[in-house]
This record gives sequence, structure tokens and C-alpha cells, in this order.
Amino acid sequence: MPKVAWIMGSDSDLPALTKGIKLLKDFGVEVEVAVISAHRTPDVAVAFATSARDEGFEVIIAAAGKAAHLAGVMAAYTTLPVIGIPMKSSALEGLDALLSTIQMPPGVPVAAVAIDGAENAAILAVQILAVKYDELADKLKEYKGNMAKGVMAKDAKVKQEVSNL
Repeated sequence: MPKVAWIMGSDSDLPALTKGIKLLKDFGVEVEVAVISAHRTPDVAVAFATSARDEGFEVIIAAAGKAAHLAGVMAAYTTLPVIGIPMKSSALEGLDALLSTIQMPPGVPVAAVAIDGAENAAILAVQILAVKYDELADKLKEYKGNMAKGVMAKDAKVKQEVSNL
């Protein structure tokens, strides 16, 4: 079974991350969640990142706000793909976290999604895993097909409403 580590810098991030965690589980991906601070528990962060592959993880998702160094620390200590979620947690509305997440030096990449973008982080993780797991590729195709059907249904409804004006 595919396995993803979902790390957050603070337990206060959990409400914004729940939909993404659930989405991974709906795809049949095993998710292990942990609160690890890049600044307050740096030794724990390094130990987690360096052992992640041996623990069976295939992707790490790291959510953090403000200085948002968690994804970068994970990426510095692992060869696994790391997806950063910048969290909206400060006076700067998450822009500080976004810039901290994406401004990585050459050789230490972090894929990043939108501020509070937990659902896209989950889908990106599934897309990465789908390279190896055909059943996930099939589920992704169905998921995206259902999204398209939803848009088409909304299109038909809007057209009907406009025609009645």
C-alpha cells in the first residue's frame, strides 16, 4: 500500500488540512500524520526526514506557516519528493509561508501548492504515487472525470438559468 507522511508545524494547522488527509485516505493511501516543528524540534525533524524512506514513506507533505521552513528541512534530509503547503497563519495572510516554501536553493526542491492547499497537495501526492501504482492512476482518472461531470452539470444549470431571464 502506498504511504505518505503528512507533517504539520503546529496542531493549529489540522483544521485546514483535514480535507486533504481524508482525500488521500479515500484514494486508499496510508497516511501517517505528525506535528514536527522545524524550529522547536529540529532534531526530530531531521530524524524523521532521514528515516522516512526506511519507514516506507514514498512522499512527504509538509504544512507550515510563517517562516515555513518545515518542507525545506524535510527536503534537505531526504531523497523523497516533498510537497509543501504554505499555511495562512500570520499577519501576511500566508504570503510569508508561500515564499519560504518555494524559495529553495538549487538541488533542494520542494513542490508547493497554494496557501492552505491541502486538497491539491493530496492530489499531487497521488499523481506522484500513480507513476508506480496503476490502481491510483485509475482512481485519479475517475476522480478527474467526476470533476469534469460536475462542471458540465453546473454549465447546464447556468445556461438554463440564463435562458429563463
